[in-house]
Amino acid sequence: MQFSHQILKPGFFSALFLAAAGLLAQTNIICSSGEVEAILRGNYNPVKYRQQVPLDQPAQIARHLAERVSPDTLKKNILRLAAFENRNTASDTQSANKGIGAARRWIYGEFARYGALNGKRLIPAYLQFDLNVCNLMNSHRNVLAVLPGTDTTDKSIVLVEGHFDSRCEGNCDTGCLAAGVEDNASGTALVMELARVMSGMSFRRTLVFMATTGEEQGLYGAQAFVTYAQQKGIKIRSVLNNDVTGGVICGKTASAPGCPGENTIDSNRVRLFSAGNINSPSKQLARFTKLEYKEMLQPHMKVFSDIQIMSPEDRTGRGGDHIPFRQSGFPAIRLTSAHEHGDANVSAAGYSDRQHSTRDIAGADRNKDGQTDSFYVDFNYLARNTCINACAAAMSATGPARPDLSVQVSGKTVFVTITQETKHKQYRVAIRSASQDWDSVYTMNGSSGSFEMPDGRSYYISAASVDSNGVESIFSREVTGITSGLVELTTQEEPAWVLEQNHPNPFDEATWIVVRVNRMPVHQQAVMRISDASGRVLRDLPLKLSMGSNEVLYEHGAGQSGVLHYTLLLDGRPGGSRTMVFAN
Repeated sequence: MQFSHQILKPGFFSALFLAAAGLLAQTNIICSSGEVEAILRGNYNPVKYRQQVPLDQPAQIARHLAERVSPDTLKKNILRLAAFENRNTASDTQSANKGIGAARRWIYGEFARYGALNGKRLIPAYLQFDLNVCNLMNSHRNVLAVLPGTDTTDKSIVLVEGHFDSRCEGNCDTGCLAAGVEDNASGTALVMELARVMSGMSFRRTLVFMATTGEEQGLYGAQAFVTYAQQKGIKIRSVLNNDVTGGVICGKTASAPGCPGENTIDSNRVRLFSAGNINSPSKQLARFTKLEYKEMLQPHMKVFSDIQIMSPEDRTGRGGDHIPFRQSGFPAIRLTSAHEHGDANVSAAGYSDRQHSTRDIAGADRNKDGQTDSFYVDFNYLARNTCINACAAAMSATGPARPDLSVQVSGKTVFVTITQETKHKQYRVAIRSASQDWDSVYTMNGSSGSFEMPDGRSYYISAASVDSNGVESIFSREVTGITSGLVELTTQEEPAWVLEQNHPNPFDEATWIVVRVNRMPVHQQAVMRISDASGRVLRDLPLKLSMGSNEVLYEHGAGQSGVLHYTLLLDGRPGGSRTMVFAN
């Protein structure tokens, strides 16, 4: 999608945008089912929704997911969504076979059918809200399917979502062909397939499968659910947003971090976008998603998936439905194909890619017999991405509460002590240094332990509780530890601040730069200056320093390479400089 919360420039435009956003707040947000609302709030009797023969063991669940997720069902649902021709948020709601109204009724009906096949344990509903979109439509509906959890102790939900609205070149064009196959029938079909397969299983926490509307005009459906959750006191444990998840062909253009060249194919890699870096709940959810795939699901998969944890929250200048959740404090990530067919800049001269155009269709008729025989979505690839989602959602909905920890360092030895959720017999301890991913994940018996690490580095250390079935919680906050290489802790006074090495380094399109403040320097303004090898200033990034780790994201863009320098400026005075490498 094109809309973004992330690229506002200071000044008049920002003020105008924020004023407009206030005028566009969703109102009259209502769940169509009292039963579903009660389940979302955790006010229900789990016995009512209990399976007679529960499928609830993690190893069984992972194997079942790998066996049951169907490329054929994904294909069928994508073609059905495309057949509604135009799913624009403001399109027809009365027609039986065209427009967003017919599409949402069909999705609701499929959710109801899945529930009927599994003892009516999966319950569909609409989340209704009012908002003027395109001066054409005032009333809108997300479509939900809720699978009640078996334990209402912590009353938290796990949400899997994808937007089902589509668009073509005109964002308010309700008459064009807007099949929206890659963007985002692929993500909607993924969510529906999860509802179909997972409704035959049991999980400790409630699972919610949601198809949102209004994404293309401003993430409106996602924001409506966030507002509703806040109003009703609904606790959200994790959010997995799926947007553009099935295509494998690189377009002529692609938003950075893009793909290597037109018509190149990647059917193995999937990108996980999330906000933040150090101590980011959303980044921890991305790392948890990758870990659960590798340890729980990959042994049952016939084809390996390469999960890449990305530095930024989304592609450069773009945004998605995970953002409103993260902005309200809920851990949220976006799963997206490695390759996208276009950067959605449909107003650019010569734009010929499929995304956000009438060309975002199922495929081509190569032999001219009237039937699509060359599909732009790889349904086997989409099935693998569906399984990645399913495993992360299942284990998040099954695992224990996250712990907290304290860390001490002596020389090369890192001592970890669990300070909350201390009742478990095992914990996982994750340690990372220069990348977005963990360097190592250790299993620790008991609530304390120690690890030997290479000296002279900063490490970010977090922990997860492990239950009796061997399932981890989502990982805790990160604590910084710095190994010195000395036998005892040094008594030398630490510097007031340390400009750390950027990470990842070398980096692709974006990298995080961290300033660790031990004593607050006297200053009025802090700036991180980025310059090239010749000294030419590329960017000045403002920083608001506080005690501890302070981070700033530098987005350089794809398709470039070379050596860059970054310098901390305090009221214009250099406070340290380092070198980083950009390698596409």
